[in-house]
Amino acid sequence: MEERVLGRTGREVGVVGLGAWQLGGAEWGAVDEEQAFSVLAAAVDAGVTFIDTADVYGDGRSERLIGEFLRSRGGAGLTVATKMGRRASPHEPSGYTLDNFRRWTDRSRENLGVDTLDLVQLHCPPTPVYSTDAVYDALDTLVEEKRIAAYGVSVETRAEALTAIARPGVATVQIILNMLRLGPLEDVMPAAREAGVGVIARVPLASGLLSGRYDEHTTFAPDDHRHFNRHGEKFDVGETFSGVDFATGLAAVRRLAPLAPEGATMAQFALRWIVDQPGVSVVIPGARDADQARANAAVADLAPLPEDTLRQVREVYDELIAPEVAGRW
Repeated sequence: MEERVLGRTGREVGVVGLGAWQLGGAEWGAVDEEQAFSVLAAAVDAGVTFIDTADVYGDGRSERLIGEFLRSRGGAGLTVATKMGRRASPHEPSGYTLDNFRRWTDRSRENLGVDTLDLVQLHCPPTPVYSTDAVYDALDTLVEEKRIAAYGVSVETRAEALTAIARPGVATVQIILNMLRLGPLEDVMPAAREAGVGVIARVPLASGLLSGRYDEHTTFAPDDHRHFNRHGEKFDVGETFSGVDFATGLAAVRRLAPLAPEGATMAQFALRWIVDQPGVSVVIPGARDADQARANAAVADLAPLPEDTLRQVREVYDELIAPEVAGRW
């Protein structure tokens, strides 16, 4: 698999990674341990070297499963990124302290079974956190203490990303980027390239909308965020279907589907579009079974998309999607 440098971490990672939110068994419906291990094994065997998780995914279950997998594979040359901050209750800027950072990262180190975490990202914190000097001082202290090797941020908005990119210690920015969320191409990606900050593209399939498998009759389990967070009831609505109205998203996908390269699925087309964007370090699709993990990894072998296809994707976005999301994220 093609490898790219993950920003200021200096690490090289495969351009297609694995998002492990769903392995926590919460917000996406149940995923049993056997299923989780089969996903991890299939992804790594297909060339994936970057896994993204968080301390709150299944209250640490995702981290623990990954830790067990790492032990079974002897590390396997993998880079594992986790996140912290969402354990603060209430989730306010005052919770982003060195003492909390130590406690949270110690828990993640134990879950993953490592002495030093490869990359820790602030998990979509309140906006003022991105501008707080003491937060970055605390993160630098964690690096000095070897609790973490590098740190980054996961953001909701482009403005938050730009604020973080300006900080010299920030190694990576994780942001929603997909064919229904083109805003970061305008400012975040150029700024990240200029600063040498890695970009981790999350929600690449817009919560499955861009898989092409959904229609007006599709339903989701009650414990699936695509059921209970349609209007941002639990967390930022931008994390569910990229904040796009479901019906509008379906209309866009029907326009985009005929543009897929011959032999590629709609999901693979959507992932290849992200890989082709300048400045992307790694894209992190999730997977619920081994076949899906392998299909995602195979995107790295697809040829770059033609310029005409990229232009038509932009036209669909400008016509259908931009009026809903362009000014919000």
